[in-house]
Amino acid sequence: MYDLGDMVVTQLEQPVIVPSKKGRTAKMENRESFGLSLCIRGQITYTLGEKTYVSHQGNAVILPQGGTYTLVGDKEGLFPVINFKTDNFHCDEIIVLPLEKPLLCIQDFEDLKHSFLNNESNLKKFGIFYSLLDKVCCASKQKHTPLDAVIKFIEENIQNPELSNVMLAKQIAISEVYLRKLFTVHYNVSPKQYILDFRIKRAMQMLTETPITITNVAEKCGFSSVYHFCRAFKQRTGQTPTQYAITNRVYKI
Repeated sequence: MYDLGDMVVTQLEQPVIVPSKKGRTAKMENRESFGLSLCIRGQITYTLGEKTYVSHQGNAVILPQGGTYTLVGDKEGLFPVINFKTDNFHCDEIIVLPLEKPLLCIQDFEDLKHSFLNNESNLKKFGIFYSLLDKVCCASKQKHTPLDAVIKFIEENIQNPELSNVMLAKQIAISEVYLRKLFTVHYNVSPKQYILDFRIKRAMQMLTETPITITNVAEKCGFSSVYHFCRAFKQRTGQTPTQYAITNRVYKI
């Protein structure tokens, strides 16, 4: 677990609000600075390496300096972003931090944006940003969710087309009914939808980053057939896997 409490910020950039449409895809290579991203509405899923990270109204996201990752717009929305640099904090992954009071964090963002627009002192700007970081740090100290073991099991067994609620519920010795309730509370989707979303996002990553056949992608992502994969992928993205691969392998920002 990364500790943000002693972070010393050396540079702040003007805050921006990034609009994101549903189905939007992008790739960031070797990010120039850290980014603190909030969410006014909508949802984005980031993929770095083999891991996925979800940004929504209930959390803050730290994007790593030097990181290379892809993102997918799950739901149309607005995402406030503050880019910054620090000399005493390092991480090589995306950090997702739950927020107890996201509206207060959005207010800090607006205050910081106002401070930049009015050319206020660095003391004022840095003070607002540290206040925002403090809110993020305090909220992030909460315990892990009861679904952590289930999510890990899904990630490690995503190739298995037989993944089911029965298998997932057994991982933490609960009923299928309670499993569905936990997924609704923590992820706002059913276990079945979570698995499908994860498979599609994994397929997006593979199609973008690796020279691999559509058949192999379908197998490695746990789809029962190429037909099922292509149909689900087009419903989710609006493109066939081949079209997506051609479009996004050359996309850079």
